[in-house]
Amino acid sequence: MTEFNDKQIEILQVAERLFAEEGFDGASIRAIAREANVNIAMISYYFGSKEKLLEALITYRTGDMKMQLLSIFNEDLSPFQKVELLIDLYISRINKHKCMYQIMHFELTTKKRIIEMESFMEIKRENAEIFRKIVQEGQEKGMFNKDINIDLIPTTIMGVLVHFRNNKSYFEKTMGLVTEEAFEHYIENELTHHIKQTIKALLAYEH
Repeated sequence: MTEFNDKQIEILQVAERLFAEEGFDGASIRAIAREANVNIAMISYYFGSKEKLLEALITYRTGDMKMQLLSIFNEDLSPFQKVELLIDLYISRINKHKCMYQIMHFELTTKKRIIEMESFMEIKRENAEIFRKIVQEGQEKGMFNKDINIDLIPTTIMGVLVHFRNNKSYFEKTMGLVTEEAFEHYIENELTHHIKQTIKALLAYEH
């Protein structure tokens, strides 16, 4: 995991907020420097370009998940309990860093610019391997179906949540979630419960 000093973290947090508010193209290095109370040369020294700043931001926000996954893996819990904690972890991280996932989703899907994401991909590979071990533990204990595409499980978890957030206006109207508090409460409770039921049914299903 890349280590950032306090000033770098401050710059990254400002960049995250401005990227989310104004878009990557709309947020200038000058504005980021002004908000972070540093000069442009310091941002250039730490990160190089605005694209490299975005890469560092994604690494910063995703790099600590490995330790959290390892902590769950090492818990003295059943595989089903570990999977529930994994789902809680994924959902809480996306909720906590909504801005970051919004930026990352846009950049990775539109491909408007070439961003070197090898460090991010390596973090994803490491995290996926820990997730795989947790599922394999359940398979070895005869609790999980052996015919599972493990790689698609995190995608399923995040896909449901991201889709729900991206269609906020629709779900607010159809489900009567008229306030921000009601919308967030629904995610933390009903939607999280639905995702857990879905994943556990998938894991335990036998042909």
